[in-house]
Amino acid sequence: MKNTTILVIGLLLAALAAWYFLKGDTITNTGQIITTEVTQGPFKIFVNATGELKAKRSVKVHGPQGMRSVGIYQTNITELIPEGTMVKAGDFVASLDKTELANKMQEVQTEIEKIQTQYEQTKIDTTIELKEIRDEIANLEFSMQQEELEIEKNRFEPDMIIEQSKLKLEKSERDYAQLIDKLKLKKIQSEAKMGEIDANLRQQTNKMQQYETIAMDFTVMAPEDGMLIYERTWNGKKGPGSQISAWDPVVAELPDLSDFISVIYVNEVDISKVKKGQTVDIKVDAFPEKGFKGYVSDVANIGQQLRNQDAKVFEVTVQLNEIDSVLRPAMTTSNEVLVYSYDDVLSIPLEAYQKSDSLEYIVKKVGKNYVRQEVIAHVANDDEIIIAAGISPEDIVCLTFPPNLPELSIEMLDEVVKRETREKLKIAVVERQKHERDLAAKVKDDVRQRENFGSSGMIIFN
Repeated sequence: MKNTTILVIGLLLAALAAWYFLKGDTITNTGQIITTEVTQGPFKIFVNATGELKAKRSVKVHGPQGMRSVGIYQTNITELIPEGTMVKAGDFVASLDKTELANKMQEVQTEIEKIQTQYEQTKIDTTIELKEIRDEIANLEFSMQQEELEIEKNRFEPDMIIEQSKLKLEKSERDYAQLIDKLKLKKIQSEAKMGEIDANLRQQTNKMQQYETIAMDFTVMAPEDGMLIYERTWNGKKGPGSQISAWDPVVAELPDLSDFISVIYVNEVDISKVKKGQTVDIKVDAFPEKGFKGYVSDVANIGQQLRNQDAKVFEVTVQLNEIDSVLRPAMTTSNEVLVYSYDDVLSIPLEAYQKSDSLEYIVKKVGKNYVRQEVIAHVANDDEIIIAAGISPEDIVCLTFPPNLPELSIEMLDEVVKRETREKLKIAVVERQKHERDLAAKVKDDVRQRENFGSSGMIIFN
């Protein structure tokens, strides 16, 4: 009984081993050579890139707009409500550091008080000077009256005495005219001096009013209803303690949550594949179970180098076709851009495709032997490549190769087949270019695209 059990177990193990080595799986291991079957069916080319959700439209929440006009070029955010807070128009958003502004206002106030004191002192000095001149004029008028009386009294005196009295009166009249001119000039001088002081006072008063107006803007209010999102910079988000400059006084923003885009950065190696209108499958990392459709709405013409990255990248804007209440700005996204798809082609893993000089070939299994088969390849994705000629769906191709690879015989393609295949490929390229142009032509700003926008063309190789 015991021997029978052992025999049954041995037979089962042998059958299992035979099934494992002889089963028709996609990938088999024959000795040290791994083989796989040719795949027939749809073939899709994708470009994958991570991105970040952004509201397509948003209202910026600004700090003071006129800081430069008062000589303030930067200030700190001292208080800022939490990100994600729902606000109403006119609600408090943030307060900014007024230390520098307060110092400037104190300086101006001191200057105003100084000017006011100077104004009063000049006014008093002018009054005194004018009074002295007027007193001199009054005294001179009295003297002139006395001199006129003296002339009248001396009219019967000798001519010399009469002439002396007249000369004295003439001198007084000249002095009187000079005092009148002096009084006029002194008034003009006083008015000019007072006008200068008054102008300086108005200038400082206007500056104080400007400071007071800007000081009100140091308390930042929401311009309209919405969800508050912190402003993002190269150094991260602007929060309490962050600086805002006179050139960029944005404190936060109120995004429009009804229309989202995903901003992605595509490596310069892949950017030539990405065109406007291409369909994009979008997943939000925070909710991986949810999927969204979108399309490429814009592709940057100039690359840039992001921080901590060596390769150049190009900014690509992906418009979402769908909206969900869970979506929020700044969420990380995974984006799969459908570059192009073929309905029915033959493809193999990239590892199976070989190219030496001008010869493209694969190694396929024929019975128990291996041969090199010339092929004509088309386009590839990250894992597989389309073979336009040289293989059939029944072929078994090698992913690893026999040690005598250089000695294997080569089965060359018929020249007619090669010529016809290359002609088909040219036609396929033209059709793809036309397809891309048609997609780009359908892309309009702020127009949602249908979910199946960007459906593939079809190329079948026999």
